[in-house]
Amino acid sequence: MPTKTSPSPLSARSEAVVRATAAVVAEHAEAITARFYPRMFAEHPELLRLFNQGNQATGEQSRALAASVVAYAVQMIDPDAPSFDHVMQRIAHKHISLGIRPEQYPIVGHHLLAAVGEVLGDAVTPEIASAWDEVYWLFATQLIAEEARLYQQAGIDPARPLRPYRVVRRIEETHDVVSLVLEPADGGDLPEISPGQYVSVFVDLPDGSRQPRQYTVSSTAMGTRLQITVSRVHGTNGAPDGVVSSFLNDEVGVGALLDVSAPAGDFVVQSSDGPLLLASAGAGITTVLPIVELIARTQPHRKVVVAHADRTAQDHALRDTVLHVGRQIDDFTAHTWYESVDADDHRSTPGFMDLSEVPLADDVQVFMCGPLPFMRHVRSTLLARGVPASQIRYEVFGPDLWSV
Repeated sequence: MPTKTSPSPLSARSEAVVRATAAVVAEHAEAITARFYPRMFAEHPELLRLFNQGNQATGEQSRALAASVVAYAVQMIDPDAPSFDHVMQRIAHKHISLGIRPEQYPIVGHHLLAAVGEVLGDAVTPEIASAWDEVYWLFATQLIAEEARLYQQAGIDPARPLRPYRVVRRIEETHDVVSLVLEPADGGDLPEISPGQYVSVFVDLPDGSRQPRQYTVSSTAMGTRLQITVSRVHGTNGAPDGVVSSFLNDEVGVGALLDVSAPAGDFVVQSSDGPLLLASAGAGITTVLPIVELIARTQPHRKVVVAHADRTAQDHALRDTVLHVGRQIDDFTAHTWYESVDADDHRSTPGFMDLSEVPLADDVQVFMCGPLPFMRHVRSTLLARGVPASQIRYEVFGPDLWSV
């Protein structure tokens, strides 16, 4: 388990300033980060290769950074604020999957504080600038230390965080989902992977740009190979389709080489014999299969309930594989909900997931993965049923992490 992060206290002077200005900074946080990214990329275009440009285009990345910095500051000055520890851990894991290094933090700090000055103007006195600089460096120092620990724990050289993997098989799961089976192209062994972890995949696109995306390792059953399952991202509200997901679905064939990070993420099943509920929606199914594989291989006596929601049966990736592996578990139950159900489908329920009547043990451990509204709905249902919040864990990808 990761060590609990305990932020160093702000100096008394800075704490007073942050208390007085936190509301103003929060009010303008998105405008600040919206200025920050163009400033930084203009001076350091090499960093474009580390940031998800799809999230940049929609503004999600700006909202994410804004929320994280403000939340970090608030939990230092308000003893009743929610703990920031779990968010800090998720950020650190994502950073090591991207190969973030300590020398990049001064670049971020310089441009972030400059953006504060540009947005707030003369209101930013030297005292205010100094206080928020202290907030940033407390934040950065914690992340640098935790990332160093994670790099060392995984045996990763931060200067060489990626390995080449070769695509050895493509599995067309649905019309918009493909599984890519990958093996190390350097002849080395597969790294140790805990079910629920993800890897960063770096893709060289036809326009010459390079982009990373995180994908859950959807299966390690092959032993010497890993599998990722890629759902094509369809743009909504005028946003373009996902460039990387479309490229992986349409252009990457057997024999192609991809740069892949070591596994990262703390969304893993704890050692226990207790019953499990695995609740997922859409692409969240990719976290379910490796956990079911683990239970079938190591604890086939353990009770497992799988609940999945999707648009239609045709959109439900990995369903047959999960059910096949589930047959190796003594007490395995699967429930599915589809927004649209075929007339001859008698195994599925129409509509959205409803766990209010699904039999659950009192000591059930819950793992959820899916869109944020889905997880909020499932969590509220389970809490209403008396499942303690401490028994409910979740995985969030992308900027939604900061909104949980």
